[in-house]
Amino acid sequence: MQDKANQLIKEFEQLEKELSDPDVYNDQAKAAKLSQKRKSLEHKVELARTYIKLHKTKIGNEELLKTEKDPEMIELAKEELDQVKKEIPEVEEALRVALIPTDPNDERNAIIEIRAGVGGDEASLFAEEIARMIMRFSEKCEFQNELISESTNENGGIKETIFKAIGFGAYGKLKFEAGVHRVQRIPVTESQGRVHTSAISVVVMPEVEESVIEIDLNDVRVDVFRSSGCGGQSVNTTDSAVRLTHIPSGIVVTCQDEKSQLKNKNKAFGVLRARLFALEEEKRQKELGEKRLAHIGSGDRSDKIRTYNFPQDRVTDHRIGQNFSNLPSIMDGNIDKIVEALAIEEQKNFLE
Repeated sequence: MQDKANQLIKEFEQLEKELSDPDVYNDQAKAAKLSQKRKSLEHKVELARTYIKLHKTKIGNEELLKTEKDPEMIELAKEELDQVKKEIPEVEEALRVALIPTDPNDERNAIIEIRAGVGGDEASLFAEEIARMIMRFSEKCEFQNELISESTNENGGIKETIFKAIGFGAYGKLKFEAGVHRVQRIPVTESQGRVHTSAISVVVMPEVEESVIEIDLNDVRVDVFRSSGCGGQSVNTTDSAVRLTHIPSGIVVTCQDEKSQLKNKNKAFGVLRARLFALEEEKRQKELGEKRLAHIGSGDRSDKIRTYNFPQDRVTDHRIGQNFSNLPSIMDGNIDKIVEALAIEEQKNFLE
């Protein structure tokens, strides 16, 4: 464990050395990625340094007791040694958990798809609120959000939205939002004051490079058409919208938010790669029988992960059986405690 702790400290110091190089900041994307990686390692490194320090103190006091003659110094050394021996197992366990290998996809950008489900207009309104919640949490984690596609509901809210969270560790932070989110509240359109239940589905996928998922262009039908959305003069007057149909899987991706057909096409291919990768990963996880709190691409309507009960000001995460209060704050993107609890539970599962 001491070797692992020293290796982690060495890696962190190398990272800090890179960040101190002014040339790194000529490439803002690289600088942001390194900064986010440094932030993700801070807690682990703090544990590693504490662990090394405790062991050095233990060795120092043991050597002191072999040679020291002063009774007062011997007593102090014994007291410190006893305290250190109590602390070492606790810190070692915390470090061991922190060093559990994480999902290699955790470091990637994330592509998030949110769709209104059962509940009509209320589901569309809730889908918009959950999209805002996830985006705000993403921003608080210092990730950059980029809208890929959005379809609005004529009575308010959204039918579907797809966006990308860009930054080191975005998928690792946002993956726990994948699944069905259920809301229980009195809709604004409800005249009798009855509580309704609506649901939306959230899919979270890691963004992957072309080298990871190679798409045979012969398997993809590309259709271009005139955008129906807002976004500037050229959006509604040129064939800038793109629809990709992956024939073998039946996956369809539409992107129309950019004025440029090429930009829409590139974004659509990015989503298609992520969906194909998600299919492969889900298949692999099922074959291995892996129990996960966050399934890549999970959006199954039976896969209820969380209930937002507005009358009782309570959010229940069904995966860990925990309740959280202060719904207004949670809907404003303050889901740190929920995500942290899920991450701890995932670490326990990996450890088992």
